[in-house]
Amino acid sequence: MLNSAPIRAYIPASNIQRARRFYEQIVGLQPVAEYAGGVIYICGGAEVFMYPTPNAGTSKASQAFWQVADVEAEVADLKARGVVFEEYAMPGAKMKNSIVTAGGAKAAWFKDSEGNIMAVVQRVAV
Repeated sequence: MLNSAPIRAYIPASNIQRARRFYEQIVGLQPVAEYAGGVIYICGGAEVFMYPTPNAGTSKASQAFWQVADVEAEVADLKARGVVFEEYAMPGAKMKNSIVTAGGAKAAWFKDSEGNIMAVVQRVAV
């Protein structure tokens, strides 16, 4: 059944070469295989498949997030690599250094080279 099958994340890319440069040179992912015009990465043991599609960047919601131990350190590292984080106005929450703390988590969002919204998230005690 599906509850015992691994689930894989997708990253849509309208320009696969540009997206690979972003994820490999800026974010720091390492490709493990190429498949069907796309590329597979492994993040924390889970496979991520970046695939070519003209629909990249059309979702207004987050595509995926990385669960991290220290969101401040991850945001600082990604900013140093050139990643630009989004600033969102959220009722009842304040952003500080591109990070919002609310609902038991600290989170920060950025758009990749294709316009997809990605996030880094750290769970915190409520």
